[in-house]
Amino acid sequence: MSTAAITPESGEGPPGLYVHIPFCRSKCGYCAFTSYPCVAPPVDYLAAVSQEAARMASSGWAQSRQFVTLFIGGGTPTIYDGEQLAGLIRDLSARFAMAPDAEITVEANPNTVTHEKLAQLKAAGVNRLSLGVQSFSDRLLTAIGRSHTRAEAIGAIHAARVAGFDNLNLDLIYGLPGQTLADLRESLEIALKYTPEHLALYELMVEPGTPMACWVEEGKVALPDDDAMAEMEAMAQELLASAGYQRYEIANYARPGYECRHNLNYWRNGSYLGLGAAAVSCLSGLRLKHVAAPAQYAALIEKGESPYVEAEALSLQARFRETVIMGLRLLEGVSLPQLADRFGLTPQGYYGKTIERLVERGLLVFGGDFMRLGDQALPVANQVLAELV
Repeated sequence: MSTAAITPESGEGPPGLYVHIPFCRSKCGYCAFTSYPCVAPPVDYLAAVSQEAARMASSGWAQSRQFVTLFIGGGTPTIYDGEQLAGLIRDLSARFAMAPDAEITVEANPNTVTHEKLAQLKAAGVNRLSLGVQSFSDRLLTAIGRSHTRAEAIGAIHAARVAGFDNLNLDLIYGLPGQTLADLRESLEIALKYTPEHLALYELMVEPGTPMACWVEEGKVALPDDDAMAEMEAMAQELLASAGYQRYEIANYARPGYECRHNLNYWRNGSYLGLGAAAVSCLSGLRLKHVAAPAQYAALIEKGESPYVEAEALSLQARFRETVIMGLRLLEGVSLPQLADRFGLTPQGYYGKTIERLVERGLLVFGGDFMRLGDQALPVANQVLAELV
């Protein structure tokens, strides 16, 4: 296909909608996300998000599209009370054209939910709940600065089921300071006892500028070594596969049919509209980033001014590279026909000998209509993907 036939919207699927709630009860030592600890989150922040939603919903870009996912993330969205958060969700669902079967997710910390709050969210249309458990070990939760306990995590799972949530994700982390293989196995076995539909198992990433980075540099905490990390990953894969979970992305496992549709759109480099402080949008190749400070964001929205701190129109080649790199995080890989439809480019033609070298080393595999990471590349995926930036 000639690139002359390609437009910014070529081959795009329907978009997702994301709202960032940047408030938490406390800031975890490893967290590099834009979030701020507070006791009572400001109500005017939600009003600003609704005001921005009204403005964006009236844009030509949004009006010509049906949104298939809504994801309320953070921070801790459930730091707000149930009716406040449910009101925001109802407002967004009314303003944007949402698909009848839209996936609507809310992230929550275990100690910020009750049955009443979850029932309010369910009544507002939320059909997927993501609980940030991270570990079922009180010792490890304390070590990383989490504000909830094992008992509160189990209580939140029970509350979610009683409220009627039949699409539940649990976030867990491996590679925590002082974590052993037995610790991780215990957390996974407890999680599996409650049969979540989805499990996200993230490797701890020590980000510069976080307290965790300082603790590691000063020798205050010791992280598992590479061999221990490899053992943890291998054990987790075997245990989750035996329990019927399919690994569909490097860090994500799901029962068949319960893959996170919102995140699949990210990994396939689709379009999404972000609302709120520090949110990012990608609108058919136009990337927009909001100011990070919630008070500044709310003030700009109130004055009718733009909340964007960065804007970039991505070139065709940049979007192609991003689509390849992000798509390779999926176990199925990236679709070659879709790359041709969207960009008029092929990995072999664009990357040349780099692709040949990776294939020769077994790090990339071509099969059917897909290019994917080889099995031996999965543990070192970031290094492989860096060669394709």
